[in-house]
Amino acid sequence: MKALTIIHWLGIAGVSPHEAPAARMWAKRLEWPLLIVVLWIPFQWYLEETGSIQIGLAHVFDWMIWLVFLAETVTLAYLVRHKRCYLLHNWINVVIILGSFPLILKFAPMAGMLRSLRLIMVLVLLTRMSRNVRRLLTLHQLGGTLAASIITMLLAGVVITRIDPSIGDIWDGLWWAWATMSTVGYGDVVPHSGAGRLFASLLILLGVVLLSLLTANMSAFLIGNDAKESAQADNEMEVMLRDITARLARIEQQLAEQQPAEKTPIGDQRLAPAHLTRE
Repeated sequence: MKALTIIHWLGIAGVSPHEAPAARMWAKRLEWPLLIVVLWIPFQWYLEETGSIQIGLAHVFDWMIWLVFLAETVTLAYLVRHKRCYLLHNWINVVIILGSFPLILKFAPMAGMLRSLRLIMVLVLLTRMSRNVRRLLTLHQLGGTLAASIITMLLAGVVITRIDPSIGDIWDGLWWAWATMSTVGYGDVVPHSGAGRLFASLLILLGVVLLSLLTANMSAFLIGNDAKESAQADNEMEVMLRDITARLARIEQQLAEQQPAEKTPIGDQRLAPAHLTRE
């Protein structure tokens, strides 16, 4: 029996690497569509809080988000061999699906709190994908690291506007997130609440990590280009040397073929040249 880890107790284990190939394949395929949906949740939350979206349209998005989460959980639970273990090790999915049912969000007295429950799914999915994200960032992929930094900045800019009342505009939030993650810290937009400062501290640490990764990936990208150019020059030189060697071999062969004919005795009629034979 495999020992349970913290991710199993937290209900964010996902599909086990020892599960059926079809389950593992669909788990990877559903990660990115789910990530798109999850990234939409904070923006919809912001639009609802600021009254920038109609209630009817918000309910339509609620149903779409809920159906995507339900389809992902049902599909993977059907494909895995150990269904009970999968549901137990991903119990947070079941809680979020039951707690974010659109009809409950619409009529329940605590609908606002239950609606905020979907924000937990953002952390759940990002944590579940952390393994793939770490692998992507350690492969010296400049584009992937840059995309992760931009997504983090957008999410942080949206979240801080709801955490700290002093940053009420989303554009100020994005500007603050950009200045904070880049460790510049102009100080023109700063959080004043305790929750906002705690969130800013976490973002500073995350910004230092992402900035270091960006610097390392940029260096690896430039060094990789130099290495490719050097390897290409070496290949061209090797091809040129092979061509010269082949030409020298042909010349030596031609000289070896001509040498016996020049040393042939005149009396030998079989090997003598034609004008000597006539004489």
